[in-house]
Amino acid sequence: MPGHMNAEIVAIGTELLLGQIVDTNSAWIGQRFADNGIDLHYVSIVGDSRSRMLDTLKRAHGRSQVVITTGGIGPTQDDLTREIVAEMTGRKVVVDPESLIELAERFQKRGFILTKNNEKQAEIPEGAGIFRNPNGTAPAFCVEDGGAVIISLPGVPFEMKWLIDNEVIPYIKAKFNVTDVIRYRVLKTVDLGESSVDHLIGHLMKDDGNPAVGTMAHPGQVDVRIAARASSEDEAEELIGPIEEEIRNLLGDNIFATGDETLESLLGSLIADKGLTVATYEDLTGGAIADVFQQAAGAAFVEGNIVNSNKALERLARACGESLPFADGPERTAALSRAMRVVSGATLGVAVHAVEEGDQRTENLGRGETYIAVTDADGTHTRHVRSAGRGVPDRRRAALSSLSLVRRVLLGLDSPLGA
Repeated sequence: MPGHMNAEIVAIGTELLLGQIVDTNSAWIGQRFADNGIDLHYVSIVGDSRSRMLDTLKRAHGRSQVVITTGGIGPTQDDLTREIVAEMTGRKVVVDPESLIELAERFQKRGFILTKNNEKQAEIPEGAGIFRNPNGTAPAFCVEDGGAVIISLPGVPFEMKWLIDNEVIPYIKAKFNVTDVIRYRVLKTVDLGESSVDHLIGHLMKDDGNPAVGTMAHPGQVDVRIAARASSEDEAEELIGPIEEEIRNLLGDNIFATGDETLESLLGSLIADKGLTVATYEDLTGGAIADVFQQAAGAAFVEGNIVNSNKALERLARACGESLPFADGPERTAALSRAMRVVSGATLGVAVHAVEEGDQRTENLGRGETYIAVTDADGTHTRHVRSAGRGVPDRRRAALSSLSLVRRVLLGLDSPLGA
């Protein structure tokens, strides 16, 4: 029977707690474990404190069959991992003769003297297994205790990554008879908030479900993740299929892509395939709209206007004979998108116009409103999105909403569910 176990990571280092270094190691290990059917249930970070390290490792060892530690096996006084693991499992710290020889040879080749403190890197808890580290000076080690294992790795990312792929994962899979695979499908949505997605598909998000369904929110975008565990990739795909179909039926055209594809790359392909060009107008978004369309359309992006004054946008309108409505809102934004199309000669004119606080023209409009308009040869299409401010997330949300409207216009789709 395939084994079922759960793993835990304890990242060690005060620098992680202080934010001086970001713990990218745990995220990377989590991805590699998921790819190999190893369940990761917990991630902890603890500083270089003997008492707190001991407490954290005891808790991890008590609830997880596999505990991975990263960091704390170097030569300095605050590298305490080997001593803590030894104390916790009732062992002495001993020198591994083979590791000491390898360490001395490595120092000699580099022209360095092997000092006493560096010899510490050859020490391990008594009876521990050794994972040789060809990319660094400190070997990794593994202590088996009470049916569980504690594996201690260096914190240096390229050393840790080699050991995970070449030593740790094969060891775990063999010891615990891990034969399952975990496969993912990520459906990317736009024009829906996370609460709206939850309202529509929340009944599919069951604890310990297989497949498991969850959401990941980003500014202007919500991803739906489907994860299936099975004995083979084909079986996992069979589990994912019906759930994916149901989610697609519920979320409809708000799903724009799967996997690694972005809204920018999708729109770039659409614009290129149709031989179109794009020009943009924006205010209060600091160039975010121009930037995102430049990424999406590349050479097809012919012009971008970033305007922060009424006089400037009036000049833009007069240049193409447009008369701007006095009040901010969809009509004014539509006129601006038409103006951009005419002035630039582009086939698509895109305007993103935000309502300012305190503007007397906006008495009948809600604050925090952003209006979007797209004009092509067939006419003008508008929508609005609500935002809490003018920060980077709000700019990103407005940019993605404008991309989404262009996508809908080009594909002939209806208005989004979240509009």
